[in-house]
Amino acid sequence: MTPPSRRAFAAAALATLLAGCGGRTERPAAPAARGSERGGAPASTGTGAAPRPLARSVPVRLLIPAIDVDTPLLHLGLAADRSVQVPPVSAHDRAGWYRHSPTPGQVGPSVILGHVTVGAYGDGVFRHLGRLRPGETITARLENGTRAEFAVTRVRTVAKADFPADEVYGDVNRPEMRLITCGGPHTGDGYQDNVIVFAALSGTGS
Repeated sequence: MTPPSRRAFAAAALATLLAGCGGRTERPAAPAARGSERGGAPASTGTGAAPRPLARSVPVRLLIPAIDVDTPLLHLGLAADRSVQVPPVSAHDRAGWYRHSPTPGQVGPSVILGHVTVGAYGDGVFRHLGRLRPGETITARLENGTRAEFAVTRVRTVAKADFPADEVYGDVNRPEMRLITCGGPHTGDGYQDNVIVFAALSGTGS
């Protein structure tokens, strides 16, 4: 399947992120942005030079030690309505990589989605995503045995109606990652906000 254009990608992503964690569909939140942003410079690789981008290889696992995440990765596509799929609600919750985004380590924003809650099953795999701080490490293990390490650069909490699709899904000139979940106040219609973690490639290995 041919990947959607960047514009279609951003529109589909925005539609998806109006869907709630735990499988509940939500209406857009009020347009006023809530929230917060924590930012800082990317962590140094220790060499003084940016790591080289990696060849395409699909991610199979995601590790975020600071918030005790160690999850296999599903591969998500597009639903029938052209919105981006979200991981299924299940007792063994897993995050999912959007397969029409770059793989981790390629130039561009690699996009991974996860739930904050999974209905009757309780907490989701990204329940503590909003606790991440700039400089903390995210590791993606790839199918070819390579490891792509990212340093958190920013954490944002935004109202769903103000989801910054261009900032999240737009072109960048280096390998980056976006982790996305729900957040903020929870009402009968679901969560009102999204938590977005921005990260940049900081190292590679095997």
